[in-house]
Amino acid sequence: MECRVGCAACCVVISISSPIPGMPEGKPAGVPCVHLTADRRCALFGRPERPEVCRAFAPSEEHCGRSDEEAYRLLEALEKATRPDGKQTRGTQP
Repeated sequence: MECRVGCAACCVVISISSPIPGMPEGKPAGVPCVHLTADRRCALFGRPERPEVCRAFAPSEEHCGRSDEEAYRLLEALEKATRPDGKQTRGTQP
């Protein structure tokens, strides 16, 4: 599956626990990555400083669904299910 240009669900919804350039504490769930461009693309794509977790994340129907809206719902559910404390994250619905 190819990434849908402009979706950026993975750059907003999921948390990143490792430091990334410009976000030394990682990226909280629901917070747009500082490297997300105005046209909703990754400014670090293809660069060596792009975090490993981002390089390893491959678009799939399981995570991205068939629309941007579905991608946000699926990734919010995944983020909630894998959160160690089980708490809601910013941007998720109960």
